Amino acid sequence: MTAVFWGAMAFVLYVYVGYPAILAIWARLAPKPVTRGSATPNVSVVIAARNEGATLAARIENLLEADYPQGALQIIVVSDGSTDRTAEVLARYQGVVDAILLPFGGKARALNAGVAAARHEIIVFADARQTFAPDALRALVAPLADPTVGAVSGELVLDCESGRTDSTIADGVGAYWRYEKWLRRHESLVGSTVGSTGAIYALRRSLWQPLPAETILDDVLAPMQAVLAGARVIVDGAAHAFDRVSVAGRSEFERKTRTLAGNFQLLRLQPRLLVPFVNPVWLQFVSHKIGRLLVPYALFLVFVSSAVLAAQSLFYAVAFLGQLAFYGLAAYGALLDRRGRLERPARVRTHA
Repeated sequence: MTAVFWGAMAFVLYVYVGYPAILAIWARLAPKPVTRGSATPNVSVVIAARNEGATLAARIENLLEADYPQGALQIIVVSDGSTDRTAEVLARYQGVVDAILLPFGGKARALNAGVAAARHEIIVFADARQTFAPDALRALVAPLADPTVGAVSGELVLDCESGRTDSTIADGVGAYWRYEKWLRRHESLVGSTVGSTGAIYALRRSLWQPLPAETILDDVLAPMQAVLAGARVIVDGAAHAFDRVSVAGRSEFERKTRTLAGNFQLLRLQPRLLVPFVNPVWLQFVSHKIGRLLVPYALFLVFVSSAVLAAQSLFYAVAFLGQLAFYGLAAYGALLDRRGRLERPARVRTHA
């Protein structure tokens, strides 16, 4: 059991400490430069929307107000079986926005339809909820002047990063997101990051491969297919999109569950990612993506092995009790979050 404890602990430490340390040293000693241009090439922006009637007009206006030549900008909105006012909103922008109304088929099918309607070589993917900074499109396409770059991910800035939120999970999400963005930037510096931010990324159309209808993580599969084709996928921190963090923990839990399921699915859809000499960023992919999938199992082994060894050593007893305390506090926090969500409507009715 001692070997199990230390082996599992070493794995967890590698994923969250060792791998970032390797990236930091690697990026400092052997960074790969990117040539950035200043041109404003023609761009097709693709948005897949389902029941986004409440936010869609503001999203379109945000793109129309961008610091980018409107003559070089094609906006495509694909309605994925929307049953709200989405079609009505799109009708108001006839002649400005290329609208595609589809029966419900999922986001992947909507994106495939949007790319098929794109007239330009550079495709920018965006969501209906977020907004872009005025100069985001310029910053996003600038690295594509480098012929080795096939895709560029922008940076999603959450409101919790500046403290402007009433979310009960803001501190935890903000810290994790800053850590995640640090990893992506450093992966980009040494070659390619292993995915992109779905709310803001650009891809050469020549590298696009139609997505299987069941795809969960389109913003990982599409960029990684570009990497497998020999192109770099980089992060440009000057291209900003803005979003708000979920108000309560349940939404964040659902998002994390979806992400984990999507990563497992990714291995089924693109098994070549697991082959070292086929995947140019195999070390990054295994450390960042596969490692995250295996960490829960490693933590379970640490917990069980420390429980077994607790009677034999004070060290393992303290390790076991520490884990009990940590998981207990996590459960208590989840309970408080759930209670807050249940009580919030009551408070609204009281003040009304």
